[in-house]
Amino acid sequence: MNSSLEQSFVSQLKEHQNIIHKICRLYTSDEDSHKDLFQEITIQLWKAFPQFRGDSKFTTWAYRVALNTAITLYRKKTKSINTIEFDSTIHRFVHDDYNYEEEEQIKLLYKAVHQLNDIEKALVFMYLEDKDYSEIAETLGISEVNARVKMNRIKGKLKRIVNP
Repeated sequence: MNSSLEQSFVSQLKEHQNIIHKICRLYTSDEDSHKDLFQEITIQLWKAFPQFRGDSKFTTWAYRVALNTAITLYRKKTKSINTIEFDSTIHRFVHDDYNYEEEEQIKLLYKAVHQLNDIEKALVFMYLEDKDYSEIAETLGISEVNARVKMNRIKGKLKRIVNP
């Protein structure tokens, strides 16, 4: 590949790597798995980058590739690999204004989200990232109406999980 294509890819990846880290956090429960998934997503993005035509935003395209990679690997690994509890991966940072109640709420949310199916996790992730329904729909390959309906159902499902 030419160096300008490589530079463009590296620049875009650096700028948007948090997207990939968040997806990795959603589909893994330990640091090693997170690193492995991040690496695999990066490889898949790199392989697909020459075909990226710019019809959509880079982030929309990256979400699609990353989520598809994560879901594919997650489905393969859940058949054979045991994971550790989410709580064991939390690292606390000492800070005067640290809100332990908020941390507990975040833990509860992640625990509930981990009980959702792959597509539901992806939809919640994008919703929490403040993506509009048209971008969610484009990324997941569903209609905007379907994305809205699914999100409303997921909200109810999460409420039932958190408040049984």
